[in-house]
Amino acid sequence: MPANKKQQNRLGLRPDGSPDDNNRVEIGPTALAFQEWQELGLTAPQLTRMREYRLQRIAEQLQQRELAAVLLFDPLNIRYATDSTNMQLWITHNHARACMVTASGYMILWDFHNSDHLSEHLPLVKELRQGASFFYFETGEFTPQHAQRFANEVADLLLHHVGANKRLAIDKIEIAGLRAFDQLGFEISDGQMVMEQARLIKNVDEVNAMRCSIASTEIAMRKMQTASVPGVSENDIWSILHAENIRRGGEWIECRIMSSGPRTNPWFQESGPRMVEYGDMLALDTDLIGPYGICADLSRSWLVGDAKPTVEQKQLYQLAYEHIQTNMALLKPGLSFRELTEQSHRLPPEYRDQRYGVIMHGVGLCDEYPSIRYPEDYAGHGYDGVLQAGMTLCVEAYVGAVGGKQGVKLEDQVLITESGFENLTRYPFEAKMLA
Repeated sequence: MPANKKQQNRLGLRPDGSPDDNNRVEIGPTALAFQEWQELGLTAPQLTRMREYRLQRIAEQLQQRELAAVLLFDPLNIRYATDSTNMQLWITHNHARACMVTASGYMILWDFHNSDHLSEHLPLVKELRQGASFFYFETGEFTPQHAQRFANEVADLLLHHVGANKRLAIDKIEIAGLRAFDQLGFEISDGQMVMEQARLIKNVDEVNAMRCSIASTEIAMRKMQTASVPGVSENDIWSILHAENIRRGGEWIECRIMSSGPRTNPWFQESGPRMVEYGDMLALDTDLIGPYGICADLSRSWLVGDAKPTVEQKQLYQLAYEHIQTNMALLKPGLSFRELTEQSHRLPPEYRDQRYGVIMHGVGLCDEYPSIRYPEDYAGHGYDGVLQAGMTLCVEAYVGAVGGKQGVKLEDQVLITESGFENLTRYPFEAKMLA
């Protein structure tokens, strides 16, 4: 047994079942996070069981489609399959890692060079390899040769572990890699569909991980709201979310969508140097990847200082609140995506042009399938499906008129249950806005 494994066997365990090793390689929640979750009465996920469940979900999707395997380059799909991380944002635009899962659940991880130690604690990863890089920055004019070498390696592995089946799903791949697999006679199918469907239904551990990630995010949001005083910059306030996320073992934030005053309309302006003023509306969307790599995608709007809301601010806020509460109340298993669109709350005409991109969307390791569209967008971008117990969704609204002085963004994260839904979000709405 390796020395590090022997050491782990002598250690105690953290609440999530991982070794309580102060010097471990594996990332994860900090002692502060575990303490806060315990005080909130939350249960940490059991990581071994969560990892086994995720691998089972992938294998089931492959078997249903009679696929030999799925080959993954998207770091979030690799995280789902392996629960390993390595420079996640860098790998997003430099595909130097890959993972292959066969229909029988055999898993191989190609990691960045000299990175095998990052995944040695994961017994479901049966082989650790290197050499999945074939993009121009890494391989220059020899990119086609490196891609062909990698494709040949995958072909040999599949022949050994699967046999003659050459039906391979791939989520994302460089052009040279796709051409190399085509030359070997592989039948390539959409690995994104395989993985989105696998990730769709969360088990109890994934839900517990999501509760913990949301709780940590809400603690940070409270600190942001306390710091929302006249004379500080939007960036001063936004930086709190980053810092508090990292303090608790969170990982990164996908966007920096927070604005104040006139910058709240139109939406999607990111935090900047503007100094907030007394009575400003401040609106934010966390888009936060927290502990365990779980997304906490929450939106709130509040006033800077102890100002009394204006009539316009209350009108915007109350409409956004009505919008998400009405749409949330529709949620139950068996309801189709089309029915959600058709039955959803309708914004008044003056707010429709600047409606948000979706009524609601799936959430897990990030924003995920499905995407539920507004009636105006269904013909062009909508698709159908059915809500199922175990899905997690974000229900959201942006309310701001074209040319308006300000806007409001609200969003809650919910779980579809056997009988309806459970709102996982606990951050309060603004009582003075709703009065």
